[in-house]
Amino acid sequence: MPRLVLWDIDHTLIDTRGVGRELSAAAFLQTTGQVMREQAKIDGITEPVIFRETAKLHGLSTTRADFERFARALTEEHLKRGAELRVRGHALPGAAAALDALDAVATRQTVVSGNIRPVSEIKLQVFGLDRHILWELGAYGEDNDVRAELVRLSLRRANAAAEGTVLIGDTPADVEGAHANGVRVIAVASGRSDETVLRDAGAEVVLSDLRDTELLVKLVRGDSR
Repeated sequence: MPRLVLWDIDHTLIDTRGVGRELSAAAFLQTTGQVMREQAKIDGITEPVIFRETAKLHGLSTTRADFERFARALTEEHLKRGAELRVRGHALPGAAAALDALDAVATRQTVVSGNIRPVSEIKLQVFGLDRHILWELGAYGEDNDVRAELVRLSLRRANAAAEGTVLIGDTPADVEGAHANGVRVIAVASGRSDETVLRDAGAEVVLSDLRDTELLVKLVRGDSR
């Protein structure tokens, strides 16, 4: 059994159903004084890059200090509106059972996400998906702009070998970030990227969702489908 599973969050374990964008818009207004009229591409992109590119769309040039202010505001918005996130968003089908099943077979689980760590924690706590996550082993948006570097950092924090690690995510960026570090991927077509896109990105296995817990555990083990 692989010793470490790296989970993506958005569209892999949860769907905020638009609440996430609203919270980002509120934090953007607090940080820049401008209404967020549009947002840069977000799928598979880290939070610092999303903030920087969104600011450019509004004619703004930002610094790391600006991002840090945005990150604090974004965390505050998630804390204030956690109940709304719980009502309007949802855990994706099979997510809770998948986390439980992997914990039962003694696999360490953490998060590699473009979200900043406080927001990652809130998002999973809100939907009751945080109980098996070893947060200190993960890597988050504030750690690096590049997803492949986040995977590398998590491997280092977990003192884990790439061949003993599996990443589960929903975007080509997840696939590419894992493969850049020699990590195997189970892609889930529960986000905006369909199965064809994920296979073309090089995912070893693509699932439509996480509902088949027994199959997921077999795939994490490396058993053929």
